[in-house]
Amino acid sequence: MTRSALSDTEFVVHSIARTAVDNEREFGDLDAVVGDGDFGFSLARGFEIVLADWDGFDRSSPSAFLKKVALVISGRIGGTSGPLWGTAFLRSAAAVSGKEELSGTDVVAMLRAAADGIKARGKADLGDKTLLDALVPATDALEAEVAAGSDPEAILARIAVVARLSADATSMLQARRGRASYTGERSIGSPDPGAVAVAVILERLSREWSSRDDL
Repeated sequence: MTRSALSDTEFVVHSIARTAVDNEREFGDLDAVVGDGDFGFSLARGFEIVLADWDGFDRSSPSAFLKKVALVISGRIGGTSGPLWGTAFLRSAAAVSGKEELSGTDVVAMLRAAADGIKARGKADLGDKTLLDALVPATDALEAEVAAGSDPEAILARIAVVARLSADATSMLQARRGRASYTGERSIGSPDPGAVAVAVILERLSREWSSRDDL
């Protein structure tokens, strides 16, 4: 790795935060189709606080940094998104506790832990029309690319494509968790906003990774 694991972690989290803020309306409009429409607003408000508190986060290790971000997200993002996204960050932090440098295998472990946390907290699984339906396939693709020895740019390009295809495919699913589940078959025909958010985040990371400046 040419950059430190901490700087990589910072860049990823900053990109997630900027994506949440920049796409507030898009994510909200998607959620309004069969949900209560607050997904974009809640996510943006929470990650605005992450950006506002940015300089004060613990940077003693990637895990310590992620734990502080998780606390902000859990406490300041409303609705169901706060507990789910907060748990994802907290589980990711725990997966690399005590590590100063991170390998591709470590990143896979972080995303697996995040997905497991979301499953447990949201009582959801693949096929329930949630962000898991993009996150898990993207993680599977990441694991395959890491095993193949692909470089970071190729890995990000691949998992961004997988996440987008997977997010689009949620249009064919009936929601079984969250407010959208109350609409039954009416939830079929539109993609899950959380899955779309995962795709948009990974697409942004893929575009900006190689040309980024350290934060």
